[in-house]
Amino acid sequence: MTRPIQNITDLTLQQLTLRMAEIKEPAWRAKQIHQWLFSHRVHTFEEMTTLSKALRERLAETFTLTPPEVAQHNEAQEGACPGPTEKLLLRLPDGAMTETVLIPATNRITACLSTQTGCALQCKFCATGTLGAGRNLTPGEMVGQVNALNDMLAASGREQKVTNIVFMGMGEPLLNTPNVLDAVETLSTRGYDSAISQRKITISTVGVIPEIAKLATSGMKTKLAVSLHSAFQEKREALMPLAARNYPLNELQPVLAHYAKKTGEPVTLVYMLLEGVNDTMDDARQLIRFASGFFCKINLIDYNSIVNINFTTVSSETRDRFRDRLLEAGLQVTLRKSYGTSIHAACGQLAAKGMEHSHKS
Repeated sequence: MTRPIQNITDLTLQQLTLRMAEIKEPAWRAKQIHQWLFSHRVHTFEEMTTLSKALRERLAETFTLTPPEVAQHNEAQEGACPGPTEKLLLRLPDGAMTETVLIPATNRITACLSTQTGCALQCKFCATGTLGAGRNLTPGEMVGQVNALNDMLAASGREQKVTNIVFMGMGEPLLNTPNVLDAVETLSTRGYDSAISQRKITISTVGVIPEIAKLATSGMKTKLAVSLHSAFQEKREALMPLAARNYPLNELQPVLAHYAKKTGEPVTLVYMLLEGVNDTMDDARQLIRFASGFFCKINLIDYNSIVNINFTTVSSETRDRFRDRLLEAGLQVTLRKSYGTSIHAACGQLAAKGMEHSHKS
């Protein structure tokens, strides 16, 4: 039976090495091709000029090489950002859509990556949940988002490259753990042109307990962020019904404590303040009780308004009062402004619009 033609970027280096062995090519050849794909970011086999013409033809017969296609590019200059926040809607080879966002800061350029084409968790404040489960992205499709952003930067004459990564876009990374970790391995390959230290890569999760436990012993040096949004179980279930019921707070807390102790790294607890929902002093006190038992820091973020999802951003006075209560308790707290509202930067918004348009066409 003939094996279906596969996109070569979907293979890890180990898998590519095995495929090269099948066509009687040495292991170092796989490393050479991998470097062309993920360091030089070539779009065709013909660009792999250190390979013989015969091998390039053989590769073209055996694999496809189809990077994500930019279907839409939005950008906006906001606040004190040193450059525009930019969002790409990407069309994958099978026609599925996903998104990635470029977030500039003074000393870094962060790429927010998607790990799925939808999300089965259906959190009440997230546009991606309206898309349904979708499918997992391959390692190559995740790395392809970084390549697309770096290509965009280069095409505009900017000399910068992506310096930091957050797996915080569409989907739940820890429901696609093997592919995410393979993508991290490729993105952090030493010697590659756009290599990024694992210590500058953050994996975000709603709190998938078994996978957090595995991550603690994986040997990866990535950081962990957990979308908490309430330290009251009942409130968290109202905001994140599937995640909160499957991974309740009383079971999540000891796993996070184990992760922090095992890795020596703080867990970032992401807490999106929503007016009249989770912004009271009782909410702050409960968050203090939850967070005081392990090495962590709190990241308070603004709500990024989404059409047809009825939540409201808190006032700066409410946010500051909430922050100050956490600081008084001795917790480490950062404030993160939500950029990109004007370009629909919240996860899933462009993909939802893209799917809606394709259904109407």
